[in-house]
Parts: sequence; structure tokens; C-alpha cells
Amino acid sequence: MEIGELIGAGRTADVFALDEDRVVRRYRDGEDATGEAVVMAYLAEHGYPVPAVWPGAAAGELVMQRLSGPTMREALVAGTLSGEHAGEMLADLLLQLHAIPPRAGTDPAHRIIHLDLHPENVFLTPDGPVVIDWATAEEGPPGLDTAMAALILAQVALTMPGAAGIVRTALPALVCRLGGTDGMLLPEARARRAANPTLTQEEIAALDEAVALILTGGADAQDGVLQQEVSCGCRMRGR
Repeated sequence: MEIGELIGAGRTADVFALDEDRVVRRYRDGEDATGEAVVMAYLAEHGYPVPAVWPGAAAGELVMQRLSGPTMREALVAGTLSGEHAGEMLADLLLQLHAIPPRAGTDPAHRIIHLDLHPENVFLTPDGPVVIDWATAEEGPPGLDTAMAALILAQVALTMPGAAGIVRTALPALVCRLGGTDGMLLPEARARRAANPTLTQEEIAALDEAVALILTGGADAQDGVLQQEVSCGCRMRGR
């Protein structure tokens, strides 16, 4: 299998072209990707939008369908997707995921949870949004997944000034579409993010403020504006 050019890079893995229809995702530390492939295949069987996947030549490699179209992040930057629409789309993808029964677990309240759903992990293909990067997926409470998605957006709003305006629009739309913050397991999500070795010190230091930003409905903390309701009429309450 001849590997082509580098076409993408994340915090833990690189993506290389394989041919016109496939790419290879390779973990830098050689982490076994077998479990990730099994989860993606299971989700595809249940109609969830994931790339087609095949075993790689090594345990740390994953061969996947090559997707066309921009990522959600690229569409937001280009102005072809609004922050509000992005937030609603992320929420819909979470709700659709959490409607699928668990693959292996016996707890009826648990589902497959992504735990890293954000605009860079959603491709906007001609057939609709497709979710990538299932390395952190596991089975657990959906409230942890929704809290992680909101927390990642809030951290971006606080640590990446260039994206803050768009994200502050996406965050309340996400939370509103999910029905508020009551079901979110924010303390657990905060603890997980704090223990993530790929985060910078700036990102970790922003966690408490990020939680507060979520609980105030994505309001602009710098100006002290507390947005208690968003346009859809959903009131966001703390746990």
C-alpha cells in the first residue's frame, strides 16, 4: 500500500492520501485503531453518517473513505455556514448518535458517545454532514457527550480570538437544540478535558470560565452580558 501526500493533521494523527477514493489515518504513537473501525462500521449499519472504513496495513492505521466538501470549520471561516446553523447541526448529530442502541454495553441508559465532536470533525459533503475521528469514542451517558461538545466550543471562544465571534453564536444554538444544560454532565466533562494531555496550558486554564460561559447561554463574558434565552425560546439552566 503506497501512501500519498499528507492532507490533514490533528493532535494525535496524520491523514495521507491513498488514492482518489481512500485516505489513510495513521496514529503517531502507533495506537491500535481496530476498535475505532469496529465502532464506525457499527454506526454505519445503523445509518449514522460516518466514512466507510477498512483495516489498515498496521494496527495504528485506518483506511477510510475520502470525503469531498469542506469541514464545518472551513465553512464557518468562509462564511458559507452560520454559527447558529453549525450549532444546530452539531446538536442534531449528537441526538442522532444517542438514538442508536449501544453496541456492547448492558446499561440501557448508555450509548456510543463521540466525546470530541466539534467543527473540525464534521465534513459537509454533498450528501450531508459526515462525522470523523472516532478515536475517543466509548459507551457512556449521552450527557457527557453533549457536555464535551459544548465545553470544546466554549474553550475555543475563550482561547481563539479569531473564531470567538462565530463560536459564541454556535454555542447557544447547540445548547438550545439539546434542550438546555440540565442533562449535561459538565463536571465530568471538565475533569476529562483537564486530564487531556494534548491540551495547552491556556486551554486548561480556561476550563472554569468555559463552564460558566455554557451555563450563561454563551453570553459574552467580557462584556458581562447574560443571555438567558435564545431565539428558539429555550431557557438554559445550570445543573
